[in-house]
Amino acid sequence: MNISIVAFIIGTALLIEGALMVAPLICTLFYGEPVMPFIITIFICLVLGFLMRKKKIETGHLLSKEGVVSTGLCWIVLSLTGMLPFIFSGAIVNPVDAFFETVSGFTTTGSTILTEIESLPRGVLLWRSLMHWIGGMGILVFMLALMPLSGGTQMNLFKAESPGPSISKLVPKAQDTAKILYSIYGAMTVITAILLMIFRMPVFDAICIAFGAAGTGGFGVLNSGCADYTYAQQVIITIAMASFGINFNFFFFIFIIRKTKEAFAMEEVRTYILIIFVAIAAITLDLVISGVVRNPLLAFHEASFHTCSIITTTGFATVDMNMWPALSRTIIVMLSLLGACAGSTGGGLKVARLMLLVKSLGRECNRILHPQAVRKVHMDGRVVDDVVVHSTSTYFFIYIIGMLISILLISVDNKGWDTTISAVIATFNNIGPGFGMVGSMGNYADFSAFAKIILAADMLIGRLEIFPILLLFSRRTWKKF
Repeated sequence: MNISIVAFIIGTALLIEGALMVAPLICTLFYGEPVMPFIITIFICLVLGFLMRKKKIETGHLLSKEGVVSTGLCWIVLSLTGMLPFIFSGAIVNPVDAFFETVSGFTTTGSTILTEIESLPRGVLLWRSLMHWIGGMGILVFMLALMPLSGGTQMNLFKAESPGPSISKLVPKAQDTAKILYSIYGAMTVITAILLMIFRMPVFDAICIAFGAAGTGGFGVLNSGCADYTYAQQVIITIAMASFGINFNFFFFIFIIRKTKEAFAMEEVRTYILIIFVAIAAITLDLVISGVVRNPLLAFHEASFHTCSIITTTGFATVDMNMWPALSRTIIVMLSLLGACAGSTGGGLKVARLMLLVKSLGRECNRILHPQAVRKVHMDGRVVDDVVVHSTSTYFFIYIIGMLISILLISVDNKGWDTTISAVIATFNNIGPGFGMVGSMGNYADFSAFAKIILAADMLIGRLEIFPILLLFSRRTWKKF
């Protein structure tokens, strides 16, 4: 294990975090709020960052092991420093609560322990939402876009942080890939904010909601979530959420290399869109037939907003989904487990993994019927390596076991089945709201400190897709060779 390069990466990430905190600092100055919480935190980030970068790097080569360790430790360290503005400002005094809120922000989960949001300082609210934007694409990907590691294998860092069953470079250099991703990401965020402003959403709200939609987080700036925004504003948020749940290769094909045909030929994207349409239709019919929402247009609107919110793991809400009929709530749970596309800012199992699992099942059935036949799994007209298929099956197994263990651990809080199970599903898949006490109009404040730590760990494990956190506890990871 090359500790020096791991320290260098974490130190660089701390410097970037400190620099990004200048935005909420400017916000506090604009609104005449206390600035010391951010000034002190920025100072701590810069000092720690420079100290960690001070040690001479033994070698510039970043192996897969260092990439995984750097990613896991980075997210933990950034969460520990990122929670300081909450504590110093008095917005969240309890360190466990502050850590939970910060992890929820960086992992774009959107689960909150706050019961009163509108009374918080604007600078703190902006930092809450900005964490979504930082975590959506990944701060280490952002770091690669700014300053590449000389002589190192940057793709190992890129793969460790980027969500999905497989990551491929859009262009030969990892740094150029990172720049392209952040260019698309930033442009789409700006467009979302501008559209919301055009439809008369307050500037501050528009910026925070755009950050949340882009990162597929769920932190809002109103106690009512998104319920008080106009229908037109909610439609823009719906479209934005659905867009950021699409594999960014799709936008690369359309906007960068202008190959629209290849973009729409992506099986995962077509399946993702189909699932959204089917879910919206089913929930709309269920809401109308059950009498929960009698107006078909309003039912379609609510179904569209929450389908896109949940499948992309954003977590914005306009109504209390606890009041929905059983079928609609069941569909929502299924969407929670599924998640968005690989290579997007969304969480969950990912549509690509589901497709690989289904195709792998089909191959095994065919193998039973025709033992001598050789059949490969295909995606987008190409053969999928058996290593990818195997790793997908392994991931799914650990994914299920991880959630079952978490459910068992937090059940000691005795919150009821709907709250306990949906809380784990919501945090492990980086969604935010669940059902029961943690429904779309509820929060996680009543959980014990132990349960909050477990749920915060679930958020980190879910965002980094298990292995970067799991491997931190392996002895082999820390061996020098």
